[in-house]
Amino acid sequence: MVKMGRIANSVVLELANDISAIEHAVDHFVQRLHGSCRDRRRLLLNFRVGLTEALSNAMLYGNADDPQKVVRVELRIEAGDLRVQVTDQGAGFDPRRVPDPRTPKNVGKAGGRGIFIMRAMMDEVHFNASGNSVTLVLREITERESAEPR
Repeated sequence: MVKMGRIANSVVLELANDISAIEHAVDHFVQRLHGSCRDRRRLLLNFRVGLTEALSNAMLYGNADDPQKVVRVELRIEAGDLRVQVTDQGAGFDPRRVPDPRTPKNVGKAGGRGIFIMRAMMDEVHFNASGNSVTLVLREITERESAEPR
């Protein structure tokens, strides 16, 4: 189930906590941005991968794969920068405590790769204080006069 809405200069989706919804949601945002995007490579690679990781983490870890919960996604364009906020209904976590997956002692361990990938793909990654919401930013991805997603 997907609920869609608009809030001044943004597009909001509320997704059922179902990983099969991720690809459709990411495709939806990419299609909305495609016409106003200056750097299609960053849209098709960086944005797509970063958002997919954020949604996967929200559904599998934040919402603990609970089908009764939802994930809220808000996409906003501000002065040519693309901002997407992904919020789950979980208790949150401290992203500073996630071990670096590149260190020898962590290479074989599960966990931490999604955050690492988001940080590698996006210009900025910010978590809220409770750790149940992440904001991903790609700078100067759209034309500045493009005030909102289509």
